[in-house]
Amino acid sequence: MTLLTAPARPEPATQPAPGGRPNAPRVVGVFVAAILLLLVVGAVHLTQGTSTVGPLDLLRLVTGTDDEAARVLIASRLPRLLAGLTIGVALGFAGAALQSIARNPLASPDTLAVNAGAHLAIVSVAAFGISLPALPAGGLAFCGGLAAAGLVMAMSAGGQAGTTRLILAGSATALALGSVTTLLLLLFEQATIGLFAWGNGSLVQSDLTALTQLAPVIVGATIVLVLLGHRLDILALGDDTATVLGLDVRRTRLIVTVLAVLLSAAAVTLTGPVGFVGLCAPVIVRLLAPLVPGVHRHRILLPLSGIAGVIIVLGSDVLLRAVMGGQAGVDIPTGVVTTLFGAAILIWLARRHRDAGPTRRPPGGHAAVRSAAFHRTVVAVTAALTVCAVAVGMLAGDTWVLLGDLVNWVNGTTGPAYTFVLDQRWPRVAAAVLAGAALAVAGTTVQAVCRNPLAEPGILGITAGAGLGAVALLTFVPLAGVWAVSGVAGLGAMLAFALVYGLAWRGGLSSDRLVLIGFGAWQGGIALITYLIVAFDPWNTGKALTWLSGSTYGRTSTQVLPVLIALLVLTPAVVAARRELDLMTLDDDTPRVLGVRLERTRLIALGAAALLTSTAVSAVGVIGFVGLVAPHAARALVGGRHSRVLPVAALLGAALVSIADTLGRTVIAPAQIPAGLVTAMIGTPYFVWLLWRSRAVANNPR
Repeated sequence: MTLLTAPARPEPATQPAPGGRPNAPRVVGVFVAAILLLLVVGAVHLTQGTSTVGPLDLLRLVTGTDDEAARVLIASRLPRLLAGLTIGVALGFAGAALQSIARNPLASPDTLAVNAGAHLAIVSVAAFGISLPALPAGGLAFCGGLAAAGLVMAMSAGGQAGTTRLILAGSATALALGSVTTLLLLLFEQATIGLFAWGNGSLVQSDLTALTQLAPVIVGATIVLVLLGHRLDILALGDDTATVLGLDVRRTRLIVTVLAVLLSAAAVTLTGPVGFVGLCAPVIVRLLAPLVPGVHRHRILLPLSGIAGVIIVLGSDVLLRAVMGGQAGVDIPTGVVTTLFGAAILIWLARRHRDAGPTRRPPGGHAAVRSAAFHRTVVAVTAALTVCAVAVGMLAGDTWVLLGDLVNWVNGTTGPAYTFVLDQRWPRVAAAVLAGAALAVAGTTVQAVCRNPLAEPGILGITAGAGLGAVALLTFVPLAGVWAVSGVAGLGAMLAFALVYGLAWRGGLSSDRLVLIGFGAWQGGIALITYLIVAFDPWNTGKALTWLSGSTYGRTSTQVLPVLIALLVLTPAVVAARRELDLMTLDDDTPRVLGVRLERTRLIALGAAALLTSTAVSAVGVIGFVGLVAPHAARALVGGRHSRVLPVAALLGAALVSIADTLGRTVIAPAQIPAGLVTAMIGTPYFVWLLWRSRAVANNPR
């Protein structure tokens, strides 16, 4: 039985509503202070823009008439201010509600895939040239967000199966939906021009039409949530206690989820997905608990979270334009700044985080024990699958060749045409196979060290660092060669890993803290990548999106060589440490008792995983999901011992990326789908099925 099928104990609420009466003067004081801060930020926000209209011009509107200032205020600045106000309230309320029903401080419209589902729904329509008014577009976004949230909640038993399962389901779903969205942006680049920036949260508004249509929906949903505040207070005490007190837990969760998704969908429709606001606003409010008793009561928490959300959105927009100039408010999405702020908050919280202790179990620590003969059979079958994947990869593409042509090419007797085709194709196939194996070995190592099924190489910030390095070079040195891009990407990956590891070290390495800081660094890196693209090369997003989606296009033998060397050197080192990896999946105490130098072993193992990932990313770009799915599939097949998991995971990873690359080169030839998008779409159904299959066992432990 794997971790995903192990009975899960419901985890404690983010913060149950405390007993007793709230301190009324302090509650009133914090509301007054928040509103005053909001007014100050809003006033500063109105003075910024691309025109020369300044604070004095706006002040003259009070005492007289200034037609130019009035036109600027009504046509541009007021719609932007009201958009920020509206989505700040919506996301603040939605984030607080989702965190309460999931009893998880990391729950938000971002981590539960609500924003990803709403974003995909809107992009899907725009890709085919259909333009919808605000309300129909909002309805479509609501359906997409609700479907995504419903899938995540169903796979995680409504959040009751534990934090790890909930976030794992949300991350997998968001990755799959994001991959489809990116694919549409690439295939319909002309029809979706401008949607890349909008997809990161832009406050630019041409008029108040959309706002006036969506504002009543947002106001109505927030009022209903406040009215449900007492039910949420009872729900925070635990499902059993809430049921005893007469609360219909299932109905309350359903209503609150629908309202939170409705708010998130309205915000996405208006401005695109503005990242991390729904996560940060409730967290900031909850930090006031020592100073303001009773702030966790939902009729106080929800409105304060809405105000905090507005301050975050408008404050980020003010900061962006103050530092970068008025034009930056048009070119650069405000969501980039909110994501960077949210990533910083998450890293700060993670620095204070303590290990989850007994609630955190090893990935696959309870996997069934298989016989040696079964293991050899699995290795043989996966090896044969990989060989077949390589062979098909060499035969298929925009130009199909026969097996006899391939044999002749190996013997050096093919004609010039087929020789050229196969000479160009084999480095791509080799890059896919080697990168897949490297990512799978790295993922197995990271999951063992972190004892967390959510962990993968990307969660350590490695892929974001590599992407940031590569996109920066492509942006500032457009004529840079493929080898230069790969080298800078590898350097960025190692620097990002060093930063994450250094921040996670605090008198020792906490695995939970490492994962949280890595996740924050990952999101921050993606925000910086978005900034580089939209600020310096907004009309050529396909170039960066292709690399960030993982592509073997144009790969050469010299780029494949570093991955091969890394595999030949580091894989034997990881295999040699298989006993230590087995022990580290148990707990922190057992390895120490048996003489394992835990901190040094962790650093060496994670360093090897980082090197493997950086070479793979430098060769083929950012390919997600392989380091997450391949180890899980391997453990399901051969058990939890790393001497057996590592070879099977490597072969599965190689086969997965090779198949994905072949499909991407073949399905819509001569156009191509990046391999990373295909791996996400192939891997996600497997992972969703695995979570769904284990749901019944998690709800009905033996």
